[in-house]
Amino acid sequence: MTRRHDSSLLALSDFFRKAFALSLLAVFLPQHPVLAQGLEFVKAHYTKHEYRIPMRDGNRLFTAVYVPKDDSQKHPILFTRTPYAVKPYGVDQSKSDLGPSPIFAKANYIFVYQDVRGRYMSEGVFVNMRPEKDGSSAVDESTDTYDTIDWLVKNVEGNNGKVGMYGISYPGFYTAAGLIDAHPALKAASPQAPVTDWFVGDDWHHNGAFLLTHCFNFMAAFGHPRPEPVKKHGEKFDHGTPDGYDFFMKLGPLANIDKEIFKGDVAFWNDIMAHGTYDSWWNARNIRPHLKDVKPAVMTVGGWFDAENLFGALECYKSIEKSTQGANNTLVMGPWFHGGWSRGDGERLGHVTFDSKTSEFYREHIEFPFFEYHLKGKGPANGDIPEAYVFQTGTNRWRKLDAWPPKNAKPKTIFLGDNGTLGFKAAAGTDAFDEYTSDPSHPVPFLPGTENTMVIEYMVGDQRHASRRPDVLTYKTPAMESDTTIAGPIKVTLNVSTDGTDADWVVKVIDVYPDDYPDPTPNPSGVHMGGFQQLVRGDVMRGKFRKSFDTPEPFKPGEPTEVNFTLQDTYHTFRTGHKMMVQVQSSWFPLIDRNPQTFVDIYQAKPEDFKKATHRVYRSSEKASRLEVLVEP
Repeated sequence: MTRRHDSSLLALSDFFRKAFALSLLAVFLPQHPVLAQGLEFVKAHYTKHEYRIPMRDGNRLFTAVYVPKDDSQKHPILFTRTPYAVKPYGVDQSKSDLGPSPIFAKANYIFVYQDVRGRYMSEGVFVNMRPEKDGSSAVDESTDTYDTIDWLVKNVEGNNGKVGMYGISYPGFYTAAGLIDAHPALKAASPQAPVTDWFVGDDWHHNGAFLLTHCFNFMAAFGHPRPEPVKKHGEKFDHGTPDGYDFFMKLGPLANIDKEIFKGDVAFWNDIMAHGTYDSWWNARNIRPHLKDVKPAVMTVGGWFDAENLFGALECYKSIEKSTQGANNTLVMGPWFHGGWSRGDGERLGHVTFDSKTSEFYREHIEFPFFEYHLKGKGPANGDIPEAYVFQTGTNRWRKLDAWPPKNAKPKTIFLGDNGTLGFKAAAGTDAFDEYTSDPSHPVPFLPGTENTMVIEYMVGDQRHASRRPDVLTYKTPAMESDTTIAGPIKVTLNVSTDGTDADWVVKVIDVYPDDYPDPTPNPSGVHMGGFQQLVRGDVMRGKFRKSFDTPEPFKPGEPTEVNFTLQDTYHTFRTGHKMMVQVQSSWFPLIDRNPQTFVDIYQAKPEDFKKATHRVYRSSEKASRLEVLVEP
């Protein structure tokens, strides 16, 4: 049987005009002018020094140090390590803003910035997500951090012997690495959106599916070799068109990217293409097993709408919580895009508003007190920050919790039902199903617009463009009779079959606004909020990895098969009068690369491997497709 899909409001615009190309890089560009201290302030209050700090293997890492001119007391060190340059270079040239936020520069910290091994002005060879040393190497990011801190506390005048670390995204990974066998002087660390695992959930892959747009744009600038220490490196790629859907469709199979664009010059791209399963190469780049016996206080920070490292923030917190009994381990999650807590006010994302300046609140009331307490002994214990300081979307309020997920949240199962319904009981019968045909030559777009980057707003984007496609199954509840809050991970069980031998399974959880929901005043985008379908959480499972990421397995055509995976945590309230919607589809382009729907190495797939396939999603009592959520009373 073929599903008939409900039509939706079609009033869409080009609101998604803001690209977030190379956002791992962009988050470390100077902050918004209203946030920066200003160059005059920095020069008036700080003296800059530059050092080449020797590591245990003899390589020297370029390090910029800003010391307060106020020498009336000793100051703690705030340290960040980055692959994105500590520019400007030269002792007579200073940053226009220092620290995680302007509050810190006015509080007299010593700020330290370091080019990691093999990047920009540091010596050595750069290795992406350098594995923890395994006997084949005497150094890793943990030893480089230890050696640097040891040098700093012994050689930088005026320090109080206490060090804090922070960093967002890739620098978040380096902060997390600093927690491993940490130097005794490292008292507090804040990994923020840290990269943890590039195959399972961060940046380049989600459940084995390749994030095409993001990885291509990043590697097109970041991935080219650095022949020698340089002060400038990497240029933004020119697509030649604003239409990313068309650009990547014309490129064809993934193998064409190196052949036609990179031409062998981006080594890590070719490494990715050579490791299409979760093999030892990827496993070595998973930092999670090494986050154990953690001594410093940790405050992991992430955004509920971070398109890049939502997984990393949650997994960093969970790994430390699981492995280190009694750890001072805190999770902070706000309604932010990647790095949004460090710049801007955090009052809105795309069309969705949060009713307060959430980023400003975080910087003043969460981040600053944490470091003040652990590095200066000021303020209440741990900065009065609870185990979990999380923002609840929908109701738009901060919550202080003693555990994450909340202890009072109870499991509940939501079933895909007859005629596009969504409810708490499985459908009767034994063979009920919905089906659709997925065509790799006409994949479902992840946005209604034509962006050639992974725009930050897609994580709360309107899904009405997908609801009206025949290759998207849509299920929804009646209007909520009371507020319903889901908290934590969302476990997905799909009972499916296909007449192909592979398929992607994309599941999206959506908040459908009431038809009479008011438009903002003014409404410059022209998008009507009545009936708005806000993405709350969505993710993909590459079907061949349904049993194992290291041993892919084809589907047997026509044979029902269970596919299980987990959507990342959320904390969202579906308000009274709203509806919950679930969409199921098999493409999400060009956010996710196209699955040929034949069992092949997708990185080496040929044009003839890409074929239409008809997929069935079963919803009977015996083969129920469902979501398991935690619901707060």
